[in-house]
Amino acid sequence: MSTSSVTSATDLHNAFPETALAYINQAAIAHNLQSLRHTLNSAGQRSTPSIWAVVKADAYGHSVMHVLPGLHNADGIAVLSLPEAYGLRSLGWHKPILVMNAQFSTADLRDPKLFPLHLVIDNERQILELEGLRQADRPFVWLRYSGILHHAGFDNQDYGPVCGRLQKLVRANVLAGLGHMQHYAQAEDAEQLHAERKVFEGLFAGLPGPRCTENSAALLSDPGYAAGADWVRSGIALYGISPMHDSIGSSLGLMPAMTLQAPIHRVQKLPAGQLLGYGATFQASHDMRIGLVGCGYADGYPRSISEDCPVLINGRKSRILGRVSMDTITVDLDDHPTAGPGTMVTLWGADGLPIEVIARSAGTIPAQLCAGVTGRVPRLAICAPGGARRP
Repeated sequence: MSTSSVTSATDLHNAFPETALAYINQAAIAHNLQSLRHTLNSAGQRSTPSIWAVVKADAYGHSVMHVLPGLHNADGIAVLSLPEAYGLRSLGWHKPILVMNAQFSTADLRDPKLFPLHLVIDNERQILELEGLRQADRPFVWLRYSGILHHAGFDNQDYGPVCGRLQKLVRANVLAGLGHMQHYAQAEDAEQLHAERKVFEGLFAGLPGPRCTENSAALLSDPGYAAGADWVRSGIALYGISPMHDSIGSSLGLMPAMTLQAPIHRVQKLPAGQLLGYGATFQASHDMRIGLVGCGYADGYPRSISEDCPVLINGRKSRILGRVSMDTITVDLDDHPTAGPGTMVTLWGADGLPIEVIARSAGTIPAQLCAGVTGRVPRLAICAPGGARRP
């Protein structure tokens, strides 16, 4: 992945004049973390939970390198694998790291560079490795309940006995501690979320140790409950994106962290009656001026996007014409007479074009869009309190 950290977005636009660019706003990341903490602090609990900042999938496509400066106030960072944990340590992160898909051997846990280390435990093989562990640095482990998601973890029958085995390791000073974790399957649905919580609460009752159950959607939809947890996990909301289907991040006090832009590389006239693009799905009703934008599905922009999906040109709306191709998006320039080769087109992010709107138009979720931006799109770090800057 090509990444750069700069003070001038214009300089890097000049360095990449014909490619799509993803601007990563570090100030937005810091703002979103602060906003989530404020939400928890305002819930009226005596104490508030610690926050795991989730940066799996290279920080949801934003680049861990670029988002890390905005996360310095997080209590810990959650990743998927041990190699990602090593990457964080190499970037200078010294606080706890939670590895959520920890495939490890006893030997893997002997490196002091990894600590303080937290591990999610969701299968028998991991427990066998932990039972053979004898070392100075001790991991903290989180026992995962499978719930109705059933992606990993232990079910109602096995959870108690496995918890007992791990508690023995805590008492033997092999583990630093034991907590309880759940991944909700339907956190966006209030009724289903309540049902999932109720089941886990029954399982958790009487068991010692902290709990970590609340994700972005659960935290924002029911901060009073989330504030009673010991730890919460937030991924998508940290990037300024709403985890709920019926809202956008700005309505929740969040700022978009990624702005995807691409330049117009050619302007053409499309006579009335002419067809456009693969499949010839668009026909001009009048003589039109169109722009060819240097971005396509090879960059991660969704081919499934509906025609007339909005884009922004110099801060004003335009629309996509025809199908998105591998390398090109065609936009309507009829109302943009000054736009020409080199003009940057905003495809989502700051300036009033939420990624949630684009995701709905594509029939997908925002997380898939930002995580799907491909490696040929440079990520350019900026720090702009008011949003991304247009070159």
